Formats: sequence, structure tokens, C-alpha cells
Amino acid sequence: MRRLFPVTYETAAQASAEAPATDVTEREWELGELAAAYAYPEVREPWLRANMVSTLDGAAQHDGRSQPISNATDMRIFGVLRGLADVVVVGAETVRQEGYRPARAREAFAALRKAAGQGPAPALAVVTASLDLDFSLPLFTSPLVPTLVLTGAAAAPDRIAEAERAGARVVIAGDGVGIAPARAVRALGDLGHTRLLTEGGPRLLGQFVAAGVLDEMCLTLAPMLSAGDAQRIAGGPSVPVPRQLELVSLLEEAGFLYSRYRRP
Repeated sequence: MRRLFPVTYETAAQASAEAPATDVTEREWELGELAAAYAYPEVREPWLRANMVSTLDGAAQHDGRSQPISNATDMRIFGVLRGLADVVVVGAETVRQEGYRPARAREAFAALRKAAGQGPAPALAVVTASLDLDFSLPLFTSPLVPTLVLTGAAAAPDRIAEAERAGARVVIAGDGVGIAPARAVRALGDLGHTRLLTEGGPRLLGQFVAAGVLDEMCLTLAPMLSAGDAQRIAGGPSVPVPRQLELVSLLEEAGFLYSRYRRP
């Protein structure tokens, strides 16, 4: 992997014709180096980061799943971002399609998480209006950290009760059947979760974008073409004026680009 931005002495040397083929920037990065590259900013309020992957022609999935357009390094970054987060926020449809399981404790991040005052693993927060989920799955019955279910005040009481019987913690974050994105972010902050990570899917990410509560986008651009009718990384209503983010870092390996953008 090599760093393309921000430009440093090493990246400048990499571009030089005199740079050796085995430049240090071409080696595989250690998890600690990736953690430093993706460290959360020092802020008191909740910071919502998204992590998504897209093909060159804008597909966020292939055959309904993100795995076919990912690669090993993208999955390492996926793991690092989870290792840094207090909570991973994900839509119910993504939970069903991707077969989500509880986040696990990783020895490589144990010291880092302890120093940051975090538990052994991030909590999972599932966003759902209908609560149409299989609450017998390990995600709800045997997580290391209790799974959160984010829903609205008008959600079906029997489904809320079933979620709670399974061991999930239900968090009301909206007045209707679904969540209000800004209220969901505040509710997670009230629970002590300030390092927020969303892995989509596209519909949930679109809600966060439209509500103006997304602070950062970590996007892997896969050197692939998919065509078809796959979703983009964010769907739903458009914003009146596109919001511009600033580039924080850009890494490259084997044609894959790993970018990080944040609000100014």
C-alpha cells in the first residue's frame, strides 16, 4: 500500500524515477499504522463516519452483497474502522443480506480501546422501522456487547418486546415508526457513544446524508465495472445543494483507492 495524499517526503520519493521498486510505501501496512491513518478526530460530540465500497461505475453491491467488489485490504480497513468505533450503525436490510454477526474483541485493538475508554468491542446498532428481524440470531442473543435496536415510538409493541426478550436494547429515536437521523445520532451520544460508524446500507446512508448528520466518508473505490441496476452507496431523497467534503487521505494498492473525506 502507498499513500497518495497527503503528500509527504515518502510519497514524493515514490513518485521519483530514482525511487527503488521496493519503496517502503509499497509494503503491507500494520494494523497500528492503519489505525493511526483512520483515527477519529478529537471531538466531544458524536462523530458519524461511513464506510462504503463502490465500483468505478457506481455500484455499491453485486448480486445484493458488497463482498464481490471488495478485497482483502478493504476488509482489513473494515476491521480497523470497527476496531476504532464505539458503535456500528447498520440498516436492517443490510443485516439480513450480509448475515451480520456480533462484533468480536480483537487482541490487536485491546490496548488501544482500553486507552480510549472503550469496551472490548463495538456495539451493533440496527436501524429498523418494522423490527422484522430474527431475534433468535447470535447478533441479538449472544453478543459481547448488547445489540441496540434503533426504531421509532410508533413501532409495534410486540416486536419491541420480542427484541428486549432476546437481550437487545431498544432505543427510541423517532416519533413515527422509523428513526429521525439527527435524533438517532443524539441518542447514541447520550449512551456514551461518540465514535459512530455506519456501514449502510445505501438507504440508511442516504437518510444520514439528507439529514446533514454525516461527518465523514471512508470510501473504497474498486477498479471494477458492474453495470446492472445495483444501488449506489447512498439512496433516497436528494439534498437541495450537494454538500462538499474535504479530502483527508488517499491510499492505493493494486488499483483500489482507499479515500477518507470529512466535513470542513
